[in-house]
Amino acid sequence: MANKTLFQTLRGALIPVTTTVNDAGAPAYELSPKAALARLAATGCLTRTYYASAGSQLDLVLDLANKVDVDFLAQTALYARRKGFMKDMPALLCAVLATRDLDRLIEIFPQVIDNGKMLRNFVQILRSGVTGRKSLGSAPKRLVRKWLERATERQLIQATVGNDPSLADVVKMVHPRPSDSTREAFYAWLVGKPWDEAALPETLRAFEAWKTSREGEVPDVPFQMLTAQDLGEKEWTSIASNASWQTTRMNLNTFARHGVLRDEEMVKRLAARLADPDQVRRARVFPYQLLIAFMNAGAEVPWVLKNALQDAMETAIGNVPKIEGKVVICPDVSGSMQSPVTGYRQGGSTKVRCIDVAALVAAAFLRKNREARVLPFEVKVVKVPLNPRDSVMTNATALAKIGGGGTNCSAPLALLNQEKAVPDLVIFVSDNESWADPKAGRGTSMMAEWEKIKNRNPKAKLVCIDIVPNTTTQAPDRKDILNIAGFSDSVFDLIASFAAGAEGAHHWIKEIELQPLAKHMKTA
Repeated sequence: MANKTLFQTLRGALIPVTTTVNDAGAPAYELSPKAALARLAATGCLTRTYYASAGSQLDLVLDLANKVDVDFLAQTALYARRKGFMKDMPALLCAVLATRDLDRLIEIFPQVIDNGKMLRNFVQILRSGVTGRKSLGSAPKRLVRKWLERATERQLIQATVGNDPSLADVVKMVHPRPSDSTREAFYAWLVGKPWDEAALPETLRAFEAWKTSREGEVPDVPFQMLTAQDLGEKEWTSIASNASWQTTRMNLNTFARHGVLRDEEMVKRLAARLADPDQVRRARVFPYQLLIAFMNAGAEVPWVLKNALQDAMETAIGNVPKIEGKVVICPDVSGSMQSPVTGYRQGGSTKVRCIDVAALVAAAFLRKNREARVLPFEVKVVKVPLNPRDSVMTNATALAKIGGGGTNCSAPLALLNQEKAVPDLVIFVSDNESWADPKAGRGTSMMAEWEKIKNRNPKAKLVCIDIVPNTTTQAPDRKDILNIAGFSDSVFDLIASFAAGAEGAHHWIKEIELQPLAKHMKTA
């Protein structure tokens, strides 16, 4: 008979040694500079999280950005904006490029700085001095001027919303040369100088006339420009009628409060807009934004609109894979998961919590994989009855109501080992700050438990979705382990590919390195 003690010792020796501690002070594995920057770029919003301050995150990003080559830095900025739909982080990486490689900045600038908000972010970060310079400099000024020259009338008007700096501040900094009388009148209107009314863009002419007379149709200007005015039900109805998909999603309670939803025909129009698959895809909506809109919709919002949000969710998670074999989903419901998913912001923290995202991922997978098990965990696994036939909204809401306790990422795996279960794919959704695990010797408890599962099923795979900006992990990348940062519908594609046979090792870095750069400019 084999010596069980001997073979347990040998198996334990195969567990990789931890190399650092996480923000909670517990053993963890340190990511490489490329992997860490990728993780921060996909999840970081440069605001305070449950464990880390905004300042420490900024210092870490700047340190990592200077440790990677400029090609990867540029590709990370592209990925963070195109795939992660981030705002602050890609603008920061562009500002770093302004001090490291102007050629790379010039190449990616139009793709990353793709709207007025991003333009203002870039200028604000560069002038703050955090990247080593406090003035724009000649090359960045030219890039900003080109953006202003190429922007459409609609883009420019949209860009007027927001401050610190405002678009007027930016124009005063770079002194763009107007290409025609219309653009000249716009700049004059923007900075508060006398303008030629006849030359002013038609949309702004209508807006200025409407502000004075309040007659005729409400002008088609950004929602924020209108809400600064004293509006009645008629004007609010007109705003709702012309609102974008995102504006509609975000203002259902506002429309109800101002009487818009008393009109049954208007309610039908808004519901059709929200449920339209094409509009949902164009809006690039995060699935969790739909969950929060559904959860926040007040009693005055008709159910036809709430149901439309559920229809939109089906579109937003349309690429959740159906996975062969036994699937286990482990959403973290510990106390730290109650923190805002984009961090704490003075007077502006999102209502979307980390636990909401974890619950949504679990519910989405259960919707498509009805035999899957869901094991919510904190210090231990929490029992929550879920019906796979219920909607994503229903199950996600039930999971999100749990919360509290320490974080023990090894708990679900330990339960599976107690049961002698043989899962094929295990998916964790966590903030990765595990600290309440039992001691495991040379490695993390999570890896010790995972090796036991691998002993029963060598083909088993583990996915760890980290939804906060971390530079450590409880299970290091390798062929059978995939670490994913952030959450968007692209996460489902990554998991489907991994479950079908792709390797987990360095997958995230490879995804970023697929971002195209001009070949003749590539360094060796």
